[in-house]
Amino acid sequence: MSQTTPTRPLGRSGLSVPALGVGTNRWRQGTNDGAVLETYRALLDAGAAFLDTAEVYGFGRSERLIGDCRRADPRQAIVASKFAPFIGRASSRALLAALDASLARLGLESLDLYYVHFPFPFTPLETFAEALIEAVKRGKTRAVGVSNFGAEQMRRMADLLGRAGVPLAANEVHYSLASRKPETNGVLDACRELDVALVAYFPLASGRLTAPPSEPGKDPALAKLRHVLNEVAAAHLATEAQAALAWLVARDRCVIPIPGATKARHASENLGAFSLTLTADEFGALDTASAELAK
Repeated sequence: MSQTTPTRPLGRSGLSVPALGVGTNRWRQGTNDGAVLETYRALLDAGAAFLDTAEVYGFGRSERLIGDCRRADPRQAIVASKFAPFIGRASSRALLAALDASLARLGLESLDLYYVHFPFPFTPLETFAEALIEAVKRGKTRAVGVSNFGAEQMRRMADLLGRAGVPLAANEVHYSLASRKPETNGVLDACRELDVALVAYFPLASGRLTAPPSEPGKDPALAKLRHVLNEVAAAHLATEAQAALAWLVARDRCVIPIPGATKARHASENLGAFSLTLTADEFGALDTASAELAK
């Protein structure tokens, strides 16, 4: 892997991944194939091809397009996908069958990381744990994780997996300057305690931190945060997106943001966050401004 992008461990799984990945929810086979292939190659060039997908993204079209990209450029990429435990899929067999289907769409024999996409009240955590352990034993995935799980659910899954010697590698949750719930609901503390990576989706708050405000003044807290972001970015000749990602990367070493990108220039811009070293005052100013928004 290129040394241009720093790496971070996926908990105690033994795997290291780029410290900034890419969400592929908007990668859709038959929709943006050419632009996505350029993006994929740009990520590979930067040593930052940590791709986060799921079977439900575009009803499999995201996974299929990643498979097309892999065939067009065989350089190694790190791929994570997710199982959606809807009604009628409440068994270990269902998870393993879904994993096989994801692998077929991706053109892979094994994933690097496989998540349970969200907790499902009608499925005991023991069922998920049993299936994830079996997936590792069969060599279908190198590491396993959960997504959108609360702190206690994380701890329970880590315990169940740990009994079989399988570490919980990651919990993927919504985390950004505009949404700091992992700090208040115990998830960030649990990740630190259990040595689990916190993979942060929507790290730019679905554009709220970067897009021009549609109605200036409607949200004073957001306007204040955007002003501070702009000042920090300008001081580093950077963009607001880079400043926001730099804050998240600096927040804790267990945090791995995965901003979406469907164009090579957006992916390259996101990776430019690593060129920013926030001062203590800059980090504190963003921290304070975002705390008011995230209340």
